[in-house]
Amino acid sequence: ALKALYHLAGQPASQPVLISDLAKAGNIPKKFLEFILLSLRKGGILQSRIGKGGGYYLASPPARITLGSVVRILEGDLAPVQCLSETNYAKCDECDDEAVCGIRLVMVDVNQALARVLDSLTLADMLERSETERSKRANVLDFSI
Repeated sequence: ALKALYHLAGQPASQPVLISDLAKAGNIPKKFLEFILLSLRKGGILQSRIGKGGGYYLASPPARITLGSVVRILEGDLAPVQCLSETNYAKCDECDDEAVCGIRLVMVDVNQALARVLDSLTLADMLERSETERSKRANVLDFSI
């Protein structure tokens, strides 16, 4: 999903990209990608256009699409253990009391940290970081010649 979104984020706004082109660019199996793109469209991350000139494109600018929103659409939530899940809660069979479970208590911190990071990073951040590293690499190559 992130490979496809990264590619779409680098395209001009509202310019559709064919699934076959996304699959090729990201080296992603086309059937697998179709399922991902459909989920992202249903989740409001993508829009699609059918017919000539059709394909998928971002529904919002890359700076407004967080990695957290993408993960939640595809995975349901970010919980590292099921007893913290808001969408797929299940009590651990071996746990007598969630309120004092050491594993659950530390995973609360992990869950909050993960959410904080993923909700603060956007597709635009991915593009910017990649471009920054590309520029650094180009500068190193220029100096070595």
